Amino acid sequence: MKTGERCLYKNNFENFIKEDNMSIFGTISSNFHGENPSTSRNAWEGEIEVMKDVLSQFTDKNGEIVFEYEIPRLGKRIDVVLLYKGIVFCIEFKVGEKHKLETNVDQVLDYALDLNNFHKLSENKVIAPILVPTEYGEKSSEVFKSPYSDNVINPLIAGKNGLYDVICMVLDAYPNETPIDSNWVISHYAPTPTIIEAAKTLYVNHTVEDITRHEADEVYTDKTIKYILDVIKDSKENGKKSICFVTGVPGAGKTLVGLEVAIKQTYQDNEEPVKDEGAVYLSGNGPLVAVLTEALAQDNVKKCEELYKKKKITDARREVSKSIQMIHRYRDNMLKKIKNPVENGKLEIDPEKAMKLESAGYGEVEHVAIFDEAQRSWTHKRLADYLKRGGTYGNKLKVPNFPMSEAAFLIWSLDQREDWATIVCLVGGGQEINTGEAGISEWIYALNTMFSHWEVHISSKLTDAEYAEGRVNELLKDNNKAIYNDDLHLAVSLRSFRAEKLSAFVHALLTFDKKAYDIYAEIKDKYPIYLTRDMDKARTWLREKVGDSSMRSGVLVTKESARFKPLATHILPSGDDNAVHWFLDDKDNTRSSNFLEDAATEIQVQGLELDYTCLLWDADMRYENGTWHFYRFNGQTKWVEQSKESETQVELRKYMLNAYRVLLTRARAGMVICIPEGNNNKTPAGFWEDKTRLPEYYDGTYNYLKSLGIEELI
Repeated sequence: MKTGERCLYKNNFENFIKEDNMSIFGTISSNFHGENPSTSRNAWEGEIEVMKDVLSQFTDKNGEIVFEYEIPRLGKRIDVVLLYKGIVFCIEFKVGEKHKLETNVDQVLDYALDLNNFHKLSENKVIAPILVPTEYGEKSSEVFKSPYSDNVINPLIAGKNGLYDVICMVLDAYPNETPIDSNWVISHYAPTPTIIEAAKTLYVNHTVEDITRHEADEVYTDKTIKYILDVIKDSKENGKKSICFVTGVPGAGKTLVGLEVAIKQTYQDNEEPVKDEGAVYLSGNGPLVAVLTEALAQDNVKKCEELYKKKKITDARREVSKSIQMIHRYRDNMLKKIKNPVENGKLEIDPEKAMKLESAGYGEVEHVAIFDEAQRSWTHKRLADYLKRGGTYGNKLKVPNFPMSEAAFLIWSLDQREDWATIVCLVGGGQEINTGEAGISEWIYALNTMFSHWEVHISSKLTDAEYAEGRVNELLKDNNKAIYNDDLHLAVSLRSFRAEKLSAFVHALLTFDKKAYDIYAEIKDKYPIYLTRDMDKARTWLREKVGDSSMRSGVLVTKESARFKPLATHILPSGDDNAVHWFLDDKDNTRSSNFLEDAATEIQVQGLELDYTCLLWDADMRYENGTWHFYRFNGQTKWVEQSKESETQVELRKYMLNAYRVLLTRARAGMVICIPEGNNNKTPAGFWEDKTRLPEYYDGTYNYLKSLGIEELI
């Protein structure tokens, strides 16, 4: 099996049966990047043994077995797939399990439905999901169609001793199926019209505007959406490749615009989706994708219940996933199509790994890709290092000598289409918050050097200092396809229309602009901002503001903050599920942001918002002698200043400043900034009780913010 295919092992039945078990196991293990946990090792060994026993009983061995198949762009892997007599058998093992569990039945059914809805060469095939708790003593006795699709069978259950009989039962029920395409393993991602229609219904029932809860009139986003749709239409009619850069202040509605464009482009004012003209919203922000997906899915399930219609949350999530996806999965799906290793610094498609489509060529099915937070795309070095080692966790593709930045590769991916394509980049100013994030300049560099045939539509505000360090005009001066337009800038904050100048105030605060005092005086009555040195006072203020309403509050800290435990504050653990609970759980749930116990970082809240926030300002960024000084805690005893002019520390200082920019703009209605007093106690011997929290670490920042006129909580 070539490296890069979407599975860890595949073979025909006959060769699989003949091959030594340890050889098969070795292939699976070698194609799995990362350390194999013992549970996975035991499971694979058990699965190999069971499948050999089952397949050896078939007289006709003209079939294919696939281990650990990755469903394209969905980030899910199926334990075993059998492609046999025109039927796709989707098998989920629970090695050592004696019982059938509903969650496991749901899991294998979800895999089958994902294949039916998103896997092009499966959409018209019979798909049989089978759960195999290996020590289970019973087996299913009848085959029924599922209520979801005529092609998907209701989940079947069998222990290892009954699996052969269950497979035979399916074969008897569907004896005359047409053969499965030999390219099944490398089939492209393609949502079916049914799933697209379901996604539309979901969005109609709960628009993204409900999530943002904005107070501005739609006119502020309509002109931007219209401009983008016009560019898309022009690209289609004239067979062009085009890219739009949309800017906006924090909370201006960039996510709303992106999702509205995706839906409007897919339907184009028709009741049914327009064939082969879809769009997809992509984001590298895991918490944002997870929270948006779950919010829409939960609301859809609730509305169905109100109409006395039963709907599973997994079905609603599947519908959302048609239009909202992780950018990494889109990227990785394209990576699986290239020749590997890369030779002479040039990317080429490997025809043995990818299906060529009539109009899309070797590109993805969507003509339009919307990249949210495009400024967070990775530099060439970060992406090349990542692909050289094969990612950071299991089953990631290794590509040595990768020649492009992430921005260049994403443009390259759309450039593979042989007809037309449009990219929409949603850009936040000064919001690169991770080391290795390239900013918008990398996109422009790629367009100038590799994709000069692309037409560039660019927001006039992209020339401001927070975008590409104010070098956009310089970077585009020789690009004769650059078109500037004010309609691509979202100037009004949808997050808090009453305080549309909040972004300007935060920018002035962080850059020591003297205008900060006057801007604060102008907005304070409409958008309250307070200072405090007492976290208990901050929590009390937040609870009073939220009360028994449906509004949300939460505590925010930077990822570099370190001395928050003495203030009874804990960092929200990483993981998208934790962000979902923090943003969406009811206020009586301890995992909710409203409990004010777990503080979220800039990584977890970028692109999202709360009604009221408390920013807990630690000693990682301090105002000293008229400028910001940046520190990292060594994990034990002291803060270490990051003052060197090395590339690493210069970059780190930039990201730390941007982290505070993000956290200061997360509240829709108001915020309190808590700058601790530190610990001014000394031991009887005269030594500081806590040298990591000296008052001098905090006083400068507090006095600076107070000098801007920010009032203290009483």
